[in-house]
Amino acid sequence: MTPAIDQLKKHKIAFTLHEYQHDAHCHSFGEEAANKLNLAPETVFKTLLVTDEKQFFVAIVPVTGQLNLKRAASAFAVKKLRMAEAKEAERITGYLIGGISPIGQKKSLVTCIDESAQIYSKVYVSGGQRGLDIGIAPQDLSQLCRQTRFANIAQSK
Repeated sequence: MTPAIDQLKKHKIAFTLHEYQHDAHCHSFGEEAANKLNLAPETVFKTLLVTDEKQFFVAIVPVTGQLNLKRAASAFAVKKLRMAEAKEAERITGYLIGGISPIGQKKSLVTCIDESAQIYSKVYVSGGQRGLDIGIAPQDLSQLCRQTRFANIAQSK
């Protein structure tokens, strides 16, 4: 079990587990999950770390889009953001890139979920390792993350 699954069980949050064989040559982790699990891609969300050089934040956006850094900065009430480096993200979350779950991270970070998640009864996020996704209600996901808000932070690719 991963820290994400442990956290869900501890808080008695309803979720579903979805496993697939990760292709080591694939680097579009969210799109791979959507394809291999036969899920609507707009319901699969990726977990990204961003920083304003003082602190780190978690941004959760659909794999069909990308993070808009200006909108995210506004949502986090900071002037400017950049994407965290892979090594920074792994060190802070305790997860490997491609398996970073917004749940059960080493350090609890302020989180923003793209508002599009709210139209679905269930969204899918990484379960804490490559090849493992969790299906969860957006409100339950929000409840488990620190100081979570929903905002328009994604844009089309």
